[in-house]
Amino acid sequence: MAFLDKHKAIETHATLLMVLAFLVVTIGGAVQILPLFYLENTIEKVDGMRPYTPLELAGRDIYIREGCYVCHSQMIRPMRDEGVRYGHYSLAAESMYDHPFQWGSKRTGPDLARVGGRYSDEWHQDHFTYAKAVVPESVMPPYGFLFNKVIDGKYIADVMATHRMVGVPYTDAMMENALADFLAQADPNADSSGLQERYGSAAIKGGKDVNVRNFDGQPQLTEADALIAYIQVLGTMVDFSTFTPDPAR
Repeated sequence: MAFLDKHKAIETHATLLMVLAFLVVTIGGAVQILPLFYLENTIEKVDGMRPYTPLELAGRDIYIREGCYVCHSQMIRPMRDEGVRYGHYSLAAESMYDHPFQWGSKRTGPDLARVGGRYSDEWHQDHFTYAKAVVPESVMPPYGFLFNKVIDGKYIADVMATHRMVGVPYTDAMMENALADFLAQADPNADSSGLQERYGSAAIKGGKDVNVRNFDGQPQLTEADALIAYIQVLGTMVDFSTFTPDPAR
């Protein structure tokens, strides 16, 4: 009863309650934040991770612009049912070049963290045109207009420069060849050797070659090309058959 009387005194004294609440929040915040200053890196480095190519980056911007993140997350939790359905749990390193990252818990549609390579380009073409054609129970609206919106990559170097300012390691060579790489990735007849040298397995430890093909099945380069290029790379950079988590983390 004496304890309750003291507790009542705190609750009925607004200033005292505010001061004590501030102290509790300060101590709790310090316990969580201060240890981070003594870590060399808060994100475990993982082989295979690379910045998005210019075309993939453009596709990601379209993904965000169209609100795809509202219904789809890109975060597989370390739970058995999640792993069975979607694959290996998401690593922080997989989102280290995402600004903003696409983790979340809202799933009107399935998680897309490992969707890359799971379906063909033709499947995605049908899905974006009219989702119910391939998934009858889908409530996703049609995005067929993306196949009619031609893009030229005029500002892609500026977008990359912005990401470079916040830490994405785009090299000078990547910046200088941004437009050429943008156009080459969606043209199987183009010389994509430079694109592979900058973003492929030769440049990235444990990396894979960049997907180079006509993603939307049309002669012109469209927003659908960019979006499908982005979708097809999600979750494919890290080779989980050889990945071993760092036990210290």
